Amino acid sequence: MPTYDYHCAANGRTVEVKHAMSAKVSTWQELCELAGIPLDATPGDAPVAKQLAATGIGGMSKAASSPAPAMGGGCGSGACGHRH
Repeated sequence: MPTYDYHCAANGRTVEVKHAMSAKVSTWQELCELAGIPLDATPGDAPVAKQLAATGIGGMSKAASSPAPAMGGGCGSGACGHRH
């Protein structure tokens, strides 16, 4: 099941929850029920917004799954191993 981060502007909190891709979470109360946390002083009808995921497929972070930038002067300098 995928993991999602939701942010509540009313209380400034970001909460991570797992749920089906088809599930819609739009209020603080829905988010608290999924996460198993108390509402505290935040109104249950306070809106929450899904944040961009920090992980990619298979749970690898985007940084870990992206190729590292090339070091050196790039292809034009001959550092790439190509003949110029």
